[in-house]
Amino acid sequence: MCGFAGFIDLARRTPEEILLARAEGMAARLYHRGPDGDGVWTDAGAGLALGHRRLAILDLSSTGYQPMASADGRHVIVYNGEVYNFSELRAELEVEGVAFRGSCDTEVVVEAIAAWGLERALGRMVGMFALALWDKAERVLYLARDRLGIKPLYWGACGGHFLFASGIKALRAHPAWTAGVDLEALATYLRFGYVPSPRSIYTGISKLDPGTFLTLREGGEAEIQRYWDLREITSSTCARQGDLDDTEAADQLDDLLRHAVKGRMAADVPLGAFLSGGVDSSTVTALMQAQSSHPVKTFSIGFSESAFDESSEAAAVARHLGTDHTELIVSPADARAVIPHLPDIYDEPFADSSQIPTYLVSRLARGQVSVALSGDGGDEIFAGYNRHRLAAGPWPRLERVPLALRRLASSSLRGLPPALWDFLFSLSPKRLRHVLTGDRMHKLALVLSSANGADLYGRLVSQWPDPESLVIEDAREGERIWDDPELVRDLPDLMARMRYMDTVGYLPDDILTKLDRASMAVSLEARVPLIDHRVAEFAAGLPPDMLIRDGCGKWLLRQVLHRYVPEKLVTRPKTGFGVPLDSWLRGPLRDWAEGLLSRSRLKEEGFFAPAPVRRAWKEHLSGRRNHQHKLWAVLMFQAWRTDERPSN
Repeated sequence: MCGFAGFIDLARRTPEEILLARAEGMAARLYHRGPDGDGVWTDAGAGLALGHRRLAILDLSSTGYQPMASADGRHVIVYNGEVYNFSELRAELEVEGVAFRGSCDTEVVVEAIAAWGLERALGRMVGMFALALWDKAERVLYLARDRLGIKPLYWGACGGHFLFASGIKALRAHPAWTAGVDLEALATYLRFGYVPSPRSIYTGISKLDPGTFLTLREGGEAEIQRYWDLREITSSTCARQGDLDDTEAADQLDDLLRHAVKGRMAADVPLGAFLSGGVDSSTVTALMQAQSSHPVKTFSIGFSESAFDESSEAAAVARHLGTDHTELIVSPADARAVIPHLPDIYDEPFADSSQIPTYLVSRLARGQVSVALSGDGGDEIFAGYNRHRLAAGPWPRLERVPLALRRLASSSLRGLPPALWDFLFSLSPKRLRHVLTGDRMHKLALVLSSANGADLYGRLVSQWPDPESLVIEDAREGERIWDDPELVRDLPDLMARMRYMDTVGYLPDDILTKLDRASMAVSLEARVPLIDHRVAEFAAGLPPDMLIRDGCGKWLLRQVLHRYVPEKLVTRPKTGFGVPLDSWLRGPLRDWAEGLLSRSRLKEEGFFAPAPVRRAWKEHLSGRRNHQHKLWAVLMFQAWRTDERPSN
């Protein structure tokens, strides 16, 4: 795993020594992504410079250094990621006469591109990656990103230069940087708590979409092409596995996941896994241990707040599987101490509060290993969210109830604050208390007031439902994926549509962003076998009853897991990977938050209308409403802006 940066002076006026110095300076801002080595390369006649930082995982020798040229000297690559089938690709290339100098996957990638062309090579690669490739003969720059968006890649034009990098902080290190905050992106960020691709928080700076590659020819505009399309795959393969019985489907998935996990266990450095005790991480760990000759190192963190602590469940799974388990109980003060570092870790404003425990477990693991496998992606691929179960079950019946009646019921539910609902439910049987909560009643109110399936999805995934009213300037969000009528045509089933939108949006821009930035902040490589693209393609064709059955999500994935771990150890309510943010904001974080949300500061900085922010803050402090997610989005922007301003 690595980080890279580069640029083209479009006027080709920068001397070679300055090209080298600027590329080195940009790459230095990515030291955390690659502390084991660095390198720079230029083509002064083209105004091109490439910089690289290396985290050595495979082939720790100097033959793995980057930037790396192909054997014929035509192509030069900087690359971030791992291609897990590189041995098979290497064998094919050797048959074709390619001679290799080392044993790293980077060399295989550049030689595959040299032999087969970029698009064919990308189609053959299995893994997570982002790359920049310079074709010296054609004087063309290519950028490419893996199918599911596991590794990041930013690009854009500033001051007569074309810039690209694994992280925004590297772009900001170039003296041509001029980008300011994109207010339309800010409005979209407030809705989701992250900036969706292809936007970034900065004007003129984009994320390369997953499954695409960019071509920049001399004197031309950037052109983007898609080489893998989950929408097309999902549309063409829905119910493809409908003729499989349950056992056959579980056998196929078991085999696919075993291969995905086995490929991601290749490393020349210590390896481990994150283990929360839930379905996804337990499946990954079980398949690792089943294919390992020694106990797998596993890591989990727990919290003193019992409602957020899953450490005992993780420990039980670890004991059953026989892993070498490390557990750390984190105090609230330890968790809150991470908050000042979040703006630097995430580069852009990012407001998924599980970023805190994700960083803590990454830091814990880095004390013993350099690579950790994670269970991220299972919910999106295999229908694990409440909204998926809602779409597959209650919603079609609820939608038949007249909207006016549903909105009347919704208003009644919202009439009681969450705290009062919690008090009332505390009088119910103990087994129901984790199901019946005030926050869930208010979520139910959202569901009841939804006009249709698209509206339902939009309400459920939104932090601020009307973010444009919060941004002072006239900022429009842009197109929203759930409003696309062609998507309804291509994927008429609401649950399939939700899974698709989650996989191309929430997964890369929230879940994988969170994992990548948190793990890379401590120079840990995180691998995600559940979203091997072959697994994703298989899951896209599963019939609904193999995803959700008897109200249970991820049904088929659970059948595989239960072959390795007893059902009783992994059957419990879904709690997520969070922190008690609502109470922290009313308690130990109150002064910090008040400083960032003060009316005078909001007015002076000029991004947010003070009135709705202050209203939400006062309601939260009073306990009448739980606005933790709304407020965290504003707070993370404010904290990021404070961190960003001095170097801008």
